Amino acid sequence: MTSQSEKKSDPQPESIKPAINVAPSPHIVDGSFTTRRMMYDVLIALTPVICVSVYLFEMYAVRQILICLASCLVAEALFIRIRGKSITLMDGSAAVTGVILALSLPGTAPWYAGVIASVVAIGIGKIIFGGLGMNIFNPAMVGRAFVMISFAGVMGAAAYEHAGDAVNIITQATPLNAFKQSGIVSPLTDMFWGTTNGSLGETSAIACIIGGLYLCIRRTASWEIPFGVITMMVLIAGIKDIAGPFSGRLVLHHLLGGAALFGAFFIATDPVTSPLTRKGKLIFGAGVGALIMLLRLFSGYPEGVMFAVLLMNALTPLINRWTIPIPLGEE
Repeated sequence: MTSQSEKKSDPQPESIKPAINVAPSPHIVDGSFTTRRMMYDVLIALTPVICVSVYLFEMYAVRQILICLASCLVAEALFIRIRGKSITLMDGSAAVTGVILALSLPGTAPWYAGVIASVVAIGIGKIIFGGLGMNIFNPAMVGRAFVMISFAGVMGAAAYEHAGDAVNIITQATPLNAFKQSGIVSPLTDMFWGTTNGSLGETSAIACIIGGLYLCIRRTASWEIPFGVITMMVLIAGIKDIAGPFSGRLVLHHLLGGAALFGAFFIATDPVTSPLTRKGKLIFGAGVGALIMLLRLFSGYPEGVMFAVLLMNALTPLINRWTIPIPLGEE
């Protein structure tokens, strides 16, 4: 007969031994670094961009932001309820998607464009993959791409020209459209402060820089991604500048114009759809910057941020595999 002490010393059967998987370091977890905190940081960082857009586009900006924000919140609640899950709007992710989506649209885009873009962003860009943290592509850019392709007439150059007639301070074509059509380099001071035409969130470079630096200081956004985007854009635009008669202005024109800075700080840095490792983030950012410049210079589109981010989102799993860190002591 086996004694009680012998039973306690018996080895644990192989079938019920716990499986321990040790991932590469670091293993320190910051309990305060929650999804809600990150999303609220993004909303705080977007405040300068929102203020400039409201100052320039007045009620056009207010209307577009409210439409996209409300539509994203309703779509999130509806799709989560359909999946039989508890509604969690307080994490702020749907609100961030709605605000970023609104700031990427023209102020005079019709109300149905914002509603459809919001539903597609939440439903197809996020929920269909399993919800927050599972999506492959940036939801806001998925929604914008859908309406950009489906409603080209109200989302293209005509939308910005209409804004120019409606808002006193905006009376010219967007800087990238002017360069694409006529080779005109817009005044750099106008693009820096934001007194140019364009999508709601892309006109003011200084507002994007202030908000982006806040995100990097708070470590909500990884500095490697905007660094890679800006470095590659400067490199390619510099080569083009040397080859053409632009006297050093082309680099700043591409950097300050369009959605380059807005995309580098607020869109490309989405932690769900960007790589995990430092080397991967640099590669991702450099890829986004290179694609932006290639699309601007050689495609029919004056802008390239949206497509560049979506294309690099598709490569993120591969970049993660390429840049798996080597544990200490391993070859």
